[in-house]
Amino acid sequence: MKKYDVIAIGELNPDLIVTGLERLPVLGREIIAEHSSLELGSSTAICASGLAALGLKTAFYGKVGDDLYGKTTAGLLKKNGVDTGNVIVDGNIYTGLTIALNVGNDRALVTVPGAIEELSIEDIDIEILNETKHIHVGSFFLQKKLQSGLSRLFIEAKKRGVTTSLDCGWDDTGIWDNGIFEVLKYTDVFIPNETEALHLTRKDSIEEALDFFAGILKTIVIKLGAKGAALKSGDEILTSPAYDTGTPIDTTGAGDSFNAGFIFGFINGYNHEKCLQIANACGSLSVIRKGGASSCPCIDEVWGTVLHTKYFLV
Repeated sequence: MKKYDVIAIGELNPDLIVTGLERLPVLGREIIAEHSSLELGSSTAICASGLAALGLKTAFYGKVGDDLYGKTTAGLLKKNGVDTGNVIVDGNIYTGLTIALNVGNDRALVTVPGAIEELSIEDIDIEILNETKHIHVGSFFLQKKLQSGLSRLFIEAKKRGVTTSLDCGWDDTGIWDNGIFEVLKYTDVFIPNETEALHLTRKDSIEEALDFFAGILKTIVIKLGAKGAALKSGDEILTSPAYDTGTPIDTTGAGDSFNAGFIFGFINGYNHEKCLQIANACGSLSVIRKGGASSCPCIDEVWGTVLHTKYFLV
């Protein structure tokens, strides 16, 4: 028996979420929002919270500064049921911040990296792999110091029978590489969104992107927002629609909730169709609530959505 089902490795920072905007701000002008809140942020931490909400034994490996944001985020993560014993507190750095500006069904993000860029492979005790079934890493392109060593970690995970998943996030540099393709060679499940997948592959369609990634790793899942998701694993190709759970309020963390749902199904040995259904239910439930980690559904809500909610037709 392993101590954990999943260890999430990555960035830990708060999100300042602003909702109710009619449009994005422009220079020299002020606009009014309806609501703001400071929530647990970061792709990896929101996914970890989602995994814990679904009932998986989840731990987090990351780094924060010895400051208010660091204490707040680590505390919120622990409150969400995630083991924070491997969160490193470094007084020489400061904790990062993401500002999420929500307009309608979409959002713009502004990130101050801080500690997000500071976690490296040297910070991680490789023996932690013996304590888990699965490793998940999010926001590859934000984690500058982790990038070069992540393939070594995933290789070691594979040697020890530990499965892996990866999400990349947006690459603000426009390079869309930084070693990610080397990491993908040792990744069991890669879960980018549509825009990220097309930028990474330089392809014009989801079908072409699926084929490209299928030549590198076993299972590629591309998130399509309100259209659901598409998957390719070997010769198997699947599409699965999202669910009509209600009017979207806040899309923050929806993709990370999707990731948690897919990983939940993957770890439990469900077929890919059911994994996609669970993932889409998690994402669809997330967007009708405010916040990222605070909007993660429990497994009873997920099963209720899968069994009784109509698909969202787009």
